[in-house]
Amino acid sequence: MTMNRPYNFSAGPAAIPEEVLQQAAAEMLDWHGSGMGVMEMSHRGKEFIAIYEQAEADLRELLAVPPEFKILFMQGGGLAENAIVPLNLSRAATVDFVVTGSWSQKSRKEAAKYAAEVRTAASGEESHFTTLPDPAGWQLSRGASYVHICSNETIHGVEFQELPDLRALGSDAPLVIDFSSHVASRPVDWSRVSLAFGGAQKNLGPAGLTLVVVREDLLGHALPACPSAFDYKIVAENHSMFNTPPTWGIYMAGLTFQWLKRQREGAASGVAAMEQRNIAKARLLYDFIDQSQFYVNKVAANCRSRMNIPFFLRDESRNDAFLAGAKERGLLQLKGHKSVGGMRASIYNAMPLAGVQALVDYLQDFERTAA
Repeated sequence: MTMNRPYNFSAGPAAIPEEVLQQAAAEMLDWHGSGMGVMEMSHRGKEFIAIYEQAEADLRELLAVPPEFKILFMQGGGLAENAIVPLNLSRAATVDFVVTGSWSQKSRKEAAKYAAEVRTAASGEESHFTTLPDPAGWQLSRGASYVHICSNETIHGVEFQELPDLRALGSDAPLVIDFSSHVASRPVDWSRVSLAFGGAQKNLGPAGLTLVVVREDLLGHALPACPSAFDYKIVAENHSMFNTPPTWGIYMAGLTFQWLKRQREGAASGVAAMEQRNIAKARLLYDFIDQSQFYVNKVAANCRSRMNIPFFLRDESRNDAFLAGAKERGLLQLKGHKSVGGMRASIYNAMPLAGVQALVDYLQDFERTAA
């Protein structure tokens, strides 16, 4: 890092790579000699069209998105997609949900407004969302319009280490994944996914941009009540410009995509390099917590998130002192979500290994002084 900035462990909006922030600052008043900043540009002008086309191409390359998928840049965040997905895909029929935490709970509740029936195919609620239900036991509906999972639960800290193969489970339903909180942190097996969506504000850029990657054969089935601006077919036909898109968010995401493409770990680059870093960062933090008698992580080892690591002080009367001390050390936004309490460290792509090491050093020092 070129500046002595604090380490931001926020779950979202989250840290953005410093190089990206510096480039955006340098281009704020005049993008590439155009005399305009990106926020001032017409979304139909040649300058912004160039930004948009480069961002789309870079994302397709980074995520290895097959040609039969459309990439849509939309608005409304993941919460809006909880409505937009069933408006486009439910066909007013049955939708299956695998409920693994707060976000899939929200998705199920919202879809019930649009689908004829919403079924819970499996749930991790009995374990207080510290485990993932084994796909072999999922009760999938015959003829479901789609199956929805949240592939990384930001609040509870559980992550699918492998996406389910619905065909192997006897279902030909499309798999929809909410990958908001781990997009671009690991490769996506598109042979198993039919639609993926996510807000940009965790791993891809600022809040305001929503990414949708949807297989072409799923377009054109929106319910009559679906607003035109949310109809995936219309959005795709208009290259995400049926309405004015989130231009600044697309620009910032585009800079982030270019930053990702520059990353290297040995022979690996891009998302593959980020996955290696993310494995190392998560291992460093989990290994320390697991050997400590002072902190605890309650998530089963086989489904722990690499991105969002909730943990608790065994003596929670020390929580306020812990957070105050962390802030003094330049370790920000470690307080856990209000629904679960405790602490949470979100270590997205922009978080360097040095930031995780600084957190582990503080955890160790706080435990020592509190003993």
